[in-house]
Amino acid sequence: MQAASSQPRPDGSANGLVGRVRVLLPPKARVGAAVTGLAGVSIGAFLWYALSIHAEGSDASSSPLLAFCLLVGVGAAYGAWLGYSTWAARHFGVETGTLLQADSYSFLPMLSLWLYLFQVPPTLSSAPAIAAAALLVMAAVKLAIAARYSDIARSISVVFVATRVPLMLIAPLAAIVIGQRQGHHFSPAHGVLLDVWGRWDAQHYLDIATQGYHGKDIAFFPLYPFLIHVVGDLIGDHLIAGLLISNIAFLGALAFLYALVKLEFGDNSVAFHAIFYVAIFPTAIFFSAVYTESLFLMLTVASVYFARRGNFITSGVFGALASMTRVEGILTALPLAYEVWRAWRERRGTTLARGAAGLALVPLGIGAYMLYLYALQGDPLAFSKVQAQWDRHFAPPWISIANTIQAIAATPFTSITANHIIELVFTVAFLVLMVVAFRQLRPSYAWYFAASLLMPMSTASLMSMPRFVLVVFPAFMLLALWGRRPAVNSAIVSFCLPVLGLFTVLFADWYWLA
Repeated sequence: MQAASSQPRPDGSANGLVGRVRVLLPPKARVGAAVTGLAGVSIGAFLWYALSIHAEGSDASSSPLLAFCLLVGVGAAYGAWLGYSTWAARHFGVETGTLLQADSYSFLPMLSLWLYLFQVPPTLSSAPAIAAAALLVMAAVKLAIAARYSDIARSISVVFVATRVPLMLIAPLAAIVIGQRQGHHFSPAHGVLLDVWGRWDAQHYLDIATQGYHGKDIAFFPLYPFLIHVVGDLIGDHLIAGLLISNIAFLGALAFLYALVKLEFGDNSVAFHAIFYVAIFPTAIFFSAVYTESLFLMLTVASVYFARRGNFITSGVFGALASMTRVEGILTALPLAYEVWRAWRERRGTTLARGAAGLALVPLGIGAYMLYLYALQGDPLAFSKVQAQWDRHFAPPWISIANTIQAIAATPFTSITANHIIELVFTVAFLVLMVVAFRQLRPSYAWYFAASLLMPMSTASLMSMPRFVLVVFPAFMLLALWGRRPAVNSAIVSFCLPVLGLFTVLFADWYWLA
């Protein structure tokens, strides 16, 4: 009996240390373990070298510090590898050993950290840049691996690459071939390949990230420029930081939107159409520029997704972050309140308490910014009052439509008139979608749709409405339902793609878009 107890069990494990290692590390993942270990050594050596240069004193480059850094690097690499692979295998329905082996290849970019160690002369400013580049490539490899096993990862990867790559080619080509509109324009001075993504409002976000709030910049909420500031200081460039944040957030927005639509309708095809339509919408150029659209869309969809799942406190956290990104983020309280009420009717228990806690979190984002403005200028509503400099003030929604029609009729046909027409057409189209949403979508989505559309319309102006409607995600849920019909899908794609190309050219050449 004693001898039998030491034999392997039917599941392939055994008693003692050897058995536990075999369970944690299947045979097929042993090559991956070696790759991950080498990556961990690279991380540790990189950390030690950076600390040695930065710190003063002879102890900075001591052997104990080297040993400690190597231990941290290897431990972090193995922890991330095992943790992520176990989680992903469970969610993707894949054998753990298979995913362990596949995911180990995402650690290969960490070997590039040795470039910093052998750089002569070494510069601290290059260390964050090299580390950020390695992490970015690592994330891309992880996404590619996930796409092999997961429908959602495959869908968002296809949509992201198929829509972002053409825009990254069209925008600089337009700036080179056509040339920008005459006049004095802000330029981050990075060359045409990057400068095209820093047009118009991007300069405000970059100014805030670099110099802090001043002048009209208080109209722009702080979360996005704060992230640019943090990441920009880390990698040494605020424009590139903004581009990284926008595009990574757009990936996150696609993932949450796909998951939300799949949760609501149980159909992969509808979910794919939803993320595809939002990615090819005529103003989707702003998702890749230094604008808040991608971050705001990710946060609002995530808030509604977790509310729909009954995770009300998590929903409130995302709602708070959204309200710190744009004033409309406060509207995430509407779908959250509905889902809390619905869940309380069905389950009772602690639902109401958790829902109240989540709802209380949503206004904290805008509240924090108001407190900052009170300390800065003595006026917590300064962000809204500065809007008067763009001829915006509170008025019923129909006033903005009347003012736009009057402006179209009163002036000769110019580029300004064309902008007014575009703003009016997009607004009317989404008003129609809003009415239909109350008949075909869940009430939480319909009410959020209405509030998100009517709030920017209540400023006596339709300026920027084609961009504002870009993040009203229930509209794209509705279009995705209709897009199941081939004729409707063809009509949507045939309209959106050419106009997106046109708007990209206009944006790149410093023509006002939205």
